[in-house]
Amino acid sequence: MLRVNNLRRSLHSFLRRPPLKPSSATAPPPPFAPRPFCSVPNPPTSATSDAELRKYLGYTLLIVTSGIITYFSFPLPENAKHKKAKLFRYAPLPPDLHNVSNWSGTHEVQTRTFLQPESISELEAVVKESNEKKQKIRPVGSGLSPNGIGLTRSGMVNLALMDKVLEVDQKNKRVRVEAGIRVQQLVDGIKEYGLTLQNFASIREQQIGGIVQVGAHGTGARLPPIDEQVISMKLVTPAKGTIEISKEKDPELFYLARCGLGGLGVVAEVTLQCVERQELVEHTYISNINEIKKNHKKLLSENKHVKYLYIPYTDTVVVVRCNPLSKWKGAPKFEPKYTKEEAIQHVRDLYRESLETYRKVVVTSKTPNENEPNIDELSFTELRDKLIALDPLNKERIIKVNQAEAEFWKKSEGYRVGWSDDILGFDCGGQQWVSETCFPAGTLSKPVKDLEYIEKLMKIIDKENIPAPAPIEQRWTTSSKSLMSPAYSSSGDDIFSWVGIIMYLPTTDARQRKDITEEFFYYRRLTQEHLWDEFSAYEHWAKIEVQIIFC
Repeated sequence: MLRVNNLRRSLHSFLRRPPLKPSSATAPPPPFAPRPFCSVPNPPTSATSDAELRKYLGYTLLIVTSGIITYFSFPLPENAKHKKAKLFRYAPLPPDLHNVSNWSGTHEVQTRTFLQPESISELEAVVKESNEKKQKIRPVGSGLSPNGIGLTRSGMVNLALMDKVLEVDQKNKRVRVEAGIRVQQLVDGIKEYGLTLQNFASIREQQIGGIVQVGAHGTGARLPPIDEQVISMKLVTPAKGTIEISKEKDPELFYLARCGLGGLGVVAEVTLQCVERQELVEHTYISNINEIKKNHKKLLSENKHVKYLYIPYTDTVVVVRCNPLSKWKGAPKFEPKYTKEEAIQHVRDLYRESLETYRKVVVTSKTPNENEPNIDELSFTELRDKLIALDPLNKERIIKVNQAEAEFWKKSEGYRVGWSDDILGFDCGGQQWVSETCFPAGTLSKPVKDLEYIEKLMKIIDKENIPAPAPIEQRWTTSSKSLMSPAYSSSGDDIFSWVGIIMYLPTTDARQRKDITEEFFYYRRLTQEHLWDEFSAYEHWAKIEVQIIFC
């Protein structure tokens, strides 16, 4: 370190030294001559120049030699390529270190403790040992939460290997399962009994324990959040071991733990109230906010499932409503105006045009880059990701993409018939940031404020020039009796609206992802400052972002 400091001072003094001039008997000494390195009389000019040159050549050789020795003394192994280079601070990753991230790649941790028990007895041993060692441990599910709510460096327990259907009570329409089972696994496992879940979120890959503990929801102003389907649970706790709770045995603890974020114990088993498996008719059509206002109450009360998809910078509102298939009427007779290929063709054309503009290439139906997929084989959401990736924070660019999406939905109007677990799913697109809030919206007979929230949100987007992509999704549920649910209410007549804003992360470029993240949090902060308090809104547990640190 001393050698480096001396070198730095020497270079600094040398660079400040004025150029050497021939000596003159009459020339006065410069008023601010640099201080010499020592008090020895100056040698002749030519000797000084040669000495300085040899000295700095020596310094250069010393630096290069030190760098070579350092590189070969501390080689970087393959598993450390992702780490940022920090001079003299590198240590190889230990072999027992687990790297865990959420699905969107927005949160990532390394931990030495990532346990996957295969039975409740093994889970009990894990919790007991952690308690005895005073080690914190957190249950983590499928990692689908945008905020990575289950991730922690201190240690995690994952129940992916505890994924069995334990008991089916076909008569009472109840099913008991291990908490690690995924929603799609559960649905597939009970369909032979003619049963299914009452409601679904947009995707099916969540573990049952996770989807219940974070207070997830589907849509339907007559249907509660998913935690209301739970009628009993088994919790593995540090202090009391394994306990079984239900509203009959201990209602206070049950309603607290049902949406408990894993904080009162690890959910090991869940008993769910199911419904008969049924086919649904989905009707998708285009509307606008003025028409929605006229028919809003009717849409909420007359449809089992309904949601609105708003497209910023357009007047388009996509209405998706789903109802049981009538045994007498059957499927509706409807002839769509456009085929699926015709509905998406203009989006493909926009992508080709955009590639020519941004990359200066001419694109045929077969993309010239072998690493790129055939454009004609991409889905709408894949095309949207690629369009946004070209210039994700350019407002004018996002407006064009949103207009193309509005046209896509207009050409996709029509009906679809299928089983509820298929129909109620929704392709959310690629990696993304999401903020979803839940707020009281009156009652089914008198809905209030839910559309006003959207109108104010749209004004914020327009005023602040937010490059907001589509869709802004609005859904509804009835209340939950779980005390920590965002939709908690003691009144069964209350309804709640859930509104989600989004920004996609369609690139792997770290700088671009950082810029998108900063813009999204500015967008989210504006909604928090201008809307949350006014509408008594709470953020979805799986989408709360407490702090973001860029390294």
